[in-house]
Amino acid sequence: MTSPLILLAEAPQSAPVTDWAARLGWVAGLLVFVAFVYWLMRQGWKWRGTLQGDLPELPSTPDDPGEPRLRLSGRYHGSTTAGQWLDRIVARGLGIRSRVELTLTDQGLDVVRPGAADFFVPAAQLREARLDKGIAGKVLTEGGLLVVTWAHGDKLIDSGFRSDRAADHTAWADALNQLIHTTEGAR
Repeated sequence: MTSPLILLAEAPQSAPVTDWAARLGWVAGLLVFVAFVYWLMRQGWKWRGTLQGDLPELPSTPDDPGEPRLRLSGRYHGSTTAGQWLDRIVARGLGIRSRVELTLTDQGLDVVRPGAADFFVPAAQLREARLDKGIAGKVLTEGGLLVVTWAHGDKLIDSGFRSDRAADHTAWADALNQLIHTTEGAR
């Protein structure tokens, strides 16, 4: 009779071998799937821009915008249809997130975005400024976002900004609302 130790030594088994062809097939399939999902998202973005094609050109900064009341450096988080914080507007470059330099003057709000289209919101088209917690794809703590509502063509638009210094938001909302009420009184 043979001992079990001898049987183990007599029947060595090799370690399982990786099936590289199957593994590479799965990786290639996953990459194709990810590329397809990205392509679908890009097509959806383009389609949304086509649907919003009736949005007029964004106003540019006047030659003499006036004396600055306030300045802000921070981030532009996008624009939505007013009151509908998930309905992102992508036409005319309004859907592109970027750094931003805001300047408030008596004539309006100058929005300078490196790498994206700059625009100017005349004081007569400003409607409201408030502190909020979110706008299309960006949710922050309560009051972490300065949302400016403005009229453009026949649409009311909410644009979201976040200052590098969050303490600036309240002063900006107050100054914008004061300018709006002053402008409304002059109409």
